[in-house]
Amino acid sequence: MTLDDLKNRFNYHKPKDQATCDNHERIRNSCLSLACLIVENTPPTREQSLAITKLEEVMFWANAAIARNP
Repeated sequence: MTLDDLKNRFNYHKPKDQATCDNHERIRNSCLSLACLIVENTPPTREQSLAITKLEEVMFWANAAIARNP
């Protein structure tokens, strides 16, 4: 892994345009919808918490893919 790779991973990536902002928003809204579906249809258990945590990870990585790769 190069220094440039690390800088890209740990740097702030300002959205370059409105389309990029819209992509981030679509990802967040879709993840929120799925999170609501999970909470509404599963009992409040450790498994539910893990599902929500993994969904947060999905949102993070999807948004990182948008931000880090112009």
